[in-house]
Amino acid sequence: MRPKILLFDLDDTLYPPSTGLWDEIGNRIDTFIFEHLSMPWNEIPTFRRDLYNEYGTTMRGLQILHNIDPHQYLEFVHNVPLERYLQPDPDLRTILNEIPIPKWIFTNADRNHARRVTSLLGVEDCFDRVVDILDVSPYCKPMPEAFLRALEIMNISKARDVALFEDTRKNILAARELGFYTIQVGGSQDQVAHDHIPSLREIQCVFRADFSLRAESN
Repeated sequence: MRPKILLFDLDDTLYPPSTGLWDEIGNRIDTFIFEHLSMPWNEIPTFRRDLYNEYGTTMRGLQILHNIDPHQYLEFVHNVPLERYLQPDPDLRTILNEIPIPKWIFTNADRNHARRVTSLLGVEDCFDRVVDILDVSPYCKPMPEAFLRALEIMNISKARDVALFEDTRKNILAARELGFYTIQVGGSQDQVAHDHIPSLREIQCVFRADFSLRAESN
């Protein structure tokens, strides 16, 4: 089966975790919590982990528990010098453009962050649209409702028509349960996804010559 849309996570998927960008964003999240909740620094890591496990993202937990403004939060935590971490990736651009299937981004960040990232990588025009966390509010990945809302936005009726490229295990599990074809990007393959590639540079390995999915029977 040839997918109708390729759906890509953003952070730590379009670029490798080794850039250190997500660590910098994590530092900004800690600072936001410290400044807005006056929480001691040593309590913040556990607090963030609990929010992530319970609500899917720190932002959603802060919205529910502390009524924070999501726009203010997103602007603050993504206010980092991306150019220190990301550079143009012409090889990735070529690889993406060689696959004749529409490509979208689905992220728990916001559209502005996605555009900054893809612009610095030089792949902004490889994607038809971004579905961001505000588009699927009040939900977020890995909530099933977020994936279903993304399908509505993409005008896709069947999840199996979408191939999802994602680095986060929880998101892969949720998407696969709904019927998405899932490809784990990076990390060690743990058999959660239908297929696995070390990075997007190996994306062609997912497809046969006619761009149907290689491992769809798994």
